[in-house]
Amino acid sequence: MDLEKLNAQCAIEEIEFVEGPGGLIIAEVSNDHARARISTYAGQVLSYQPHGHDELLFASERAYYQPGKAIKGGIPVCWPWFGPDPEGKGRPSHGLVRTAQWEVLLTQQMEDGATRIRLGITEDKATLAIWPHHFALAIEVTVGQQLDVSLITINTDNSDLVLTQALHTYFSVGDIDRVNLEGLYDCRYIDKVDDDREKHQQGAVTVGGQTDRIYTGVSGELMIRDPSLSRRIRIGSEGSNSAVVWNPWVEQSATMGDFGDDEYRRMLCVETTNAGPDQVTVQAHGEYRLTAS
Repeated sequence: MDLEKLNAQCAIEEIEFVEGPGGLIIAEVSNDHARARISTYAGQVLSYQPHGHDELLFASERAYYQPGKAIKGGIPVCWPWFGPDPEGKGRPSHGLVRTAQWEVLLTQQMEDGATRIRLGITEDKATLAIWPHHFALAIEVTVGQQLDVSLITINTDNSDLVLTQALHTYFSVGDIDRVNLEGLYDCRYIDKVDDDREKHQQGAVTVGGQTDRIYTGVSGELMIRDPSLSRRIRIGSEGSNSAVVWNPWVEQSATMGDFGDDEYRRMLCVETTNAGPDQVTVQAHGEYRLTAS
């Protein structure tokens, strides 16, 4: 992408496009409410910090910022499947778009002082070769007193499209040992670190070891309570009946080259998803919106 041309066409007072790590182009947002950074590579929010508050999102100090690699942190986009290739064909985990370059479609200052940016991506020869569907996918990020992120699927095919997906949010926490997650009481979950056994959540979710769970039947807001940073993080969603909670803990952290050995202590993924049995059917020429706020 031509950085000078992009700024000439899409920059506004609250948004400037700059060269980030690895030469990736980053939209830097700054308004009266908050600051944020969004990568046009992967269509990924990397940072959101309301003025006067700590950073909301976690990004690994060892994250890769290079074409062909996923960025470990922020809000990666998993689409059109969540997790391993559902057909076992060896296609990338978490889908087709988290290592692709997205196009800037819109930048806008809102009446309430928030700032909106929309990025998009469509099928090309590479995606059609391994997933033969036509689509227009957009991510719409609104930076204001809160962060709103919508993943919008437009099915441009003549047949229905079935997918799973996620806004794979990495939240920054002060000390994972002291964090709890509320709002999943009585939900069933699939425990991915215990042979996909189905279990029942009782009380708040706490993390004391490797955690990878798909919660089903999720409704209402979730709340991260983080006494180390003296804050609560409210997580709302639309278009989702599931949520994923993930923390790699000690052993898995040591196996990841793009994640520090001790960084698991400072993050918790609470993901807004259509995952597990929570699949979405997008009708031919229809649209579906998944939102985290």
